[in-house]
Amino acid sequence: MSVVTESALTGLKAAYDRDGWCEFPYRFTDQAVTLLKERVAAISRERRPEVVHEKGSDKVRGIHGCHAFDEVCATLVRHPKLVALAEELTGGPVYVYQFKVNLKQAHEGAAWPWHQDYAFWSEEDGMPTPNAVNIALSLDDIHEGNGPLVVIPGSHRMGLFDLPEKGSEGDSDWQQHVSADLAYTVREERAEKMAAESGSVLITGEAGAVHAFHPSIVHSSSNNVSPDRRALLLITYNAVDNAPENPTRPEFLVTRDSTPVTPAADDRLGLQPRSQA
Repeated sequence: MSVVTESALTGLKAAYDRDGWCEFPYRFTDQAVTLLKERVAAISRERRPEVVHEKGSDKVRGIHGCHAFDEVCATLVRHPKLVALAEELTGGPVYVYQFKVNLKQAHEGAAWPWHQDYAFWSEEDGMPTPNAVNIALSLDDIHEGNGPLVVIPGSHRMGLFDLPEKGSEGDSDWQQHVSADLAYTVREERAEKMAAESGSVLITGEAGAVHAFHPSIVHSSSNNVSPDRRALLLITYNAVDNAPENPTRPEFLVTRDSTPVTPAADDRLGLQPRSQA
């Protein structure tokens, strides 16, 4: 299997530090994507707190913490190339802070407003710094019509925006952190001004594509207006020395065990250079 060279990782780190996101030069094989989609479908049929539905609907919007109870997802987070990427981008050993799959069903998947992930982790969990990274794996082909992520390059270097005052309506239960009615958002007029000044990027690509983005980058996504589902699997790796001390949200949103991930290969979850896709 091809290896990720040190120079390639250094190049990704430079892009990540500059823009707040980068695209991995490998994609998961069709076999790996099919296996992961099967597991997501099976979990989505379960009735458990980790499975969240669209507001007023029985359509699944997201599933959380799957690595804690599903063998395939647990194997995925230990993939040597994903761990190597996370360690390069954070600068040291990492553990899995969050695992989730965001699903936008065809014609029904609702938008996510402009927000920053680190706002939740800082304000709700007490994460000391944004020294974590989101690794996003596309389980479906993602295009402009089915609600891709939109990021504002460079916004990760500007701090957190529009935090509600302590004790205000923003301090909500965890369900407001996984629904369309997010507790922490960036005002639309502010985000649009930032996008006009810095540009914005649609994170699109075929199933199996892998991207990384910074916890503080300002991002959103639109409604799915297409006949194609959009499923995005997200692993958040956090630096071991950046673990919150006393998080209170459910463990499927905030992993308590900060033991460093031990990489382990699995032939079922193969990667190949994008040029071979």
